[in-house]
Amino acid sequence: MDSCSGSVCHPNMTSGSVYALLAGFLGAAASLAAKLSLGADYLRQMCESGLSSWTETPGGTAACDWLHVPLRLLCGGMLFTCNAVMWTLFSKALRHCSSSARATVTTTASNFISSAVLGRVIFGESHATLWWVGISLTLCGLLVLHGSTPQTIQQEKEDSKKDK
Repeated sequence: MDSCSGSVCHPNMTSGSVYALLAGFLGAAASLAAKLSLGADYLRQMCESGLSSWTETPGGTAACDWLHVPLRLLCGGMLFTCNAVMWTLFSKALRHCSSSARATVTTTASNFISSAVLGRVIFGESHATLWWVGISLTLCGLLVLHGSTPQTIQQEKEDSKKDK
């Protein structure tokens, strides 16, 4: 993937944005894993609703009395794994993006949107209008950051014109 600005292409800028988007998603996934592992009885309720749809017997949900414990431990492991990979990808985004602000805002926007989608799908959460206004302003800032030409690219263009 190449990110082109005029006649000068910079492949690292696009890969930095991809790293930042993935880091934001993994941050949201880590939050989801934390909520599932440490939250009120989400896993037990999910287990009971899943088993009740498969079996018609009332004793079919007895397995959920012990099954939620290994599921919580699994979610705890996912929490640490997602965080470790998220920080690795965020570091790569910082290295490949033209500015740390671009990497940070991209990661934050990706995290907010991913959190909203995961919260809606998994927990049926909805967000207030003010939350959507805030994320919209964040996305507008992201568009401004991604639409602006970094100083280094402008300098390279000027240097290439002087050489001709």
